[in-house]
Amino acid sequence: MENSDHLTSEYSLPEEYQVPVRITSRRDNPLAWLLAHFTQYWYLGLTTLVGAIGNASLAAVVPVIVGRALNALQDNPPKTELLLNFALIIVVTQVIRGALQLGRNFSAELLGQLMERDIRHELYTSLLGKSMTYHSLLPVGEVMARATNDVREINFMFSPGFNLVVGSANFIIMPIIFSYQYHPSLIIPPLIFLVLYIVALWQYLYELQPITDSVRKAFGTLNSRLSEAVDGIETVKGMAEEESEVNLFANNARRFMKREIHQGDVEARFVPLLVMGLTQAGGLFQAVFLFQRGLIELGDIAAFFGLMGLLGFPTFVSLFAYSQVSLGVAGARRVLELINRETELDQNLEGFEGQIQGKIAFEDVSYAYADVNNTLHQIMFTVDPGQTVAVVGQTGSGKTTLAKLINRTYDATSGAIRIDDVDVKDWNLEALRKQISIIEQDIFLFSNSVAENIAFGKPDATREEIEQAARSAQAHEFILSFKDGYETILGERGVTLSGGQRQRLALARAFLTDPRILILDDSTSSIDSATEDEIQKAIFEVAKGRTTIIITHRLSQIRWADSILVVRKGEVIARGSHDELMENSKAYSQLFID
Repeated sequence: MENSDHLTSEYSLPEEYQVPVRITSRRDNPLAWLLAHFTQYWYLGLTTLVGAIGNASLAAVVPVIVGRALNALQDNPPKTELLLNFALIIVVTQVIRGALQLGRNFSAELLGQLMERDIRHELYTSLLGKSMTYHSLLPVGEVMARATNDVREINFMFSPGFNLVVGSANFIIMPIIFSYQYHPSLIIPPLIFLVLYIVALWQYLYELQPITDSVRKAFGTLNSRLSEAVDGIETVKGMAEEESEVNLFANNARRFMKREIHQGDVEARFVPLLVMGLTQAGGLFQAVFLFQRGLIELGDIAAFFGLMGLLGFPTFVSLFAYSQVSLGVAGARRVLELINRETELDQNLEGFEGQIQGKIAFEDVSYAYADVNNTLHQIMFTVDPGQTVAVVGQTGSGKTTLAKLINRTYDATSGAIRIDDVDVKDWNLEALRKQISIIEQDIFLFSNSVAENIAFGKPDATREEIEQAARSAQAHEFILSFKDGYETILGERGVTLSGGQRQRLALARAFLTDPRILILDDSTSSIDSATEDEIQKAIFEVAKGRTTIIITHRLSQIRWADSILVVRKGEVIARGSHDELMENSKAYSQLFID
């Protein structure tokens, strides 16, 4: 996998907000990447470790003190006066243990939350920097599954996963440390457990890793199809395909369930549970054997068996903790796949940032989508500053693709596109796009207020500027008809509005940014004739002094263009005025013949 330091990006944060280099340089491996994130908060890891050591050590104090108390009672005469001291020691140590546990759990939880926040931030920034080609090929539901559930699994990996792993490891060590004081041979059972535990755990994780990967993948598929069905609910209902969608979702859910059951089956066969039982039984027999030969006392047996009981915590906890760690690593691997996928466009921070005058030149431009034959073939034309050019052609001829090459939504496969005699690839991408507005037929509006949607490209706009832009787009009157006017909250994607209302808001958004180049991609297709006449006047006024590209089938818009390009099968086959093309271009004249 290529080092992500060298991956191109359409957007990156300012330097002071960027992800540290030590993290971006470790994106070739999920464990190294997680470790790089973790080192930012090493002090929380240290606090967790100290708390875990203190917790385990003080937990071992209880059986040791109980054993001493039992021995004191076995003395002749019984030393009952020591019992109060023993009780006080237990009380004090367990209060301290509780405080250490609190610090450990809080540190681990804080670590998990900080890791989740940082990784979400890194992933979201990376997604914003990907090209449209990247986003077009990746299902939204799959992205959402990784950006939400997989990142959440990384949080769980650290809390409770990492927290319990560190804690359980210390509980295994304590019997080895404390057993020696009763008899040197008593360290053998916990040592045998440690060795068998490591071997069994390695085998468990080796078997679990591909299963947790498949669980995360199955969830992504399930979530992806759910997102598509909900997003396309109108189509599903319109075609009466509810039953087939239910069946498809059920199949995906069943597949996910089977992966989860498979994981549960592996967890149910967790060998360390058997190892712990056998080790404790063997340790008890050994302690009784030593007692019968007078090598240890009765209280020592109780203390030793109490210490062996500490092995129960790591054994039972590891069943959950290590599977959680495995799920976290699987989630990290899926998140890194998104981050590390290459994008085609670079923001070119050192590029040209001048004021656009409006000259556009296509020089032998061709473009092809991935694994598809050329959509555009050797396009050549020039638009002078301030000109209005209409682009016409049959559906699928490449008109929209041509327009999206201007602001580098896509990059030409070959040839060059120049804005004011500067290749678009040599422009600073943000400076280029800030001065170009594209209004498409499929308008996207956010779940914000009307005013916020209009001001999306200019967040610092005043209310007067917003209302003026709305008036220019013939949107002011219908906005005021809403109960809350400009503060009306729109539904997702503006579903509460008609098609014409959405397009007028998009026009207002474009007018507010005062672009040097305005591209209208069939932007009045959903507007009635009466409203279109008003918007035509607004567009005509706004187009003055700026270069305007109009992609349309409406003769009313085509006629007032300075020049018309006729596109057919990805090629510009004719150019001229409406009258010239009606006389000289059969392809153009056929567009207006019923």
